[in-house]
Amino acid sequence: MRIAAVQHDIVWEDRDANFARLAPQVARAVAAGAEFVLLTETFSTGFSMTPGLGEPEGGPSSQFLAAQAAEHDVWVAGSCPEIAPSAVPGESGGELPYNSLVLAGPDGTTHRYRKLHPFTHAGEHERFRAGEKPVTLQIGDLRITPFICYDLRFADVFWDAAPETDVYLVPANWPSPRRLHWQTLLQARAIENQAYVVGCNRVGTAGDGTEHAGDTRIVSPMGELLATAAGVETIVLADVDPAEVAATRDRLRFLPDRRGLRDRRG
Repeated sequence: MRIAAVQHDIVWEDRDANFARLAPQVARAVAAGAEFVLLTETFSTGFSMTPGLGEPEGGPSSQFLAAQAAEHDVWVAGSCPEIAPSAVPGESGGELPYNSLVLAGPDGTTHRYRKLHPFTHAGEHERFRAGEKPVTLQIGDLRITPFICYDLRFADVFWDAAPETDVYLVPANWPSPRRLHWQTLLQARAIENQAYVVGCNRVGTAGDGTEHAGDTRIVSPMGELLATAAGVETIVLADVDPAEVAATRDRLRFLPDRRGLRDRRG
């Protein structure tokens, strides 16, 4: 499968403006052969802490992704602030949105992963609810496990998912001052789990003044950079193959030696 990561700027808290900017970029990715198009974390609003910015599950951001997927007959994904249907107003945290990665398929199906680790350093834990568990999807021949931005710092959740994962997705709003961490951790997660990692980060200056350099990259199961870009809006593309994951793990049998994983699996 050819995966495209769209490295894009974000208009602060303006969904319609972002939809208008991103639709042509999705079309260009598809024209380049992409079968799966990944946008950034909070692609439609920016990483904003403004109260009330959450939208209902299945709201405008999800609808945009689903419409793009249907129009181009591909998968399209990106994260947005979504309030779960089960939320109870007035309940502690009940009105807060999740940082929800929506994966929309060409057949109209949608799947969601809710960010496990709110970024307390920036106060995300006060404005977003934490997700409960990882999600792994079978898309074509690929087993895909998505995470979001700050999740990248927590190796254990990647380790736990590794036996059932060929590709990790990591959309982000990762700031420039810590870009070395982003670059290093993406490659580390690929190497230690012998899986592809697709890191899709935004560029530009957020409404709160935070700078982003992009550094979007697609990393092979051996940790090689298959495609990378920084600084400007662009599309990063690479072909990923589950057979390459299987061959790497067969050639270098590291995962069975992971004691924590082996013990948890009995």
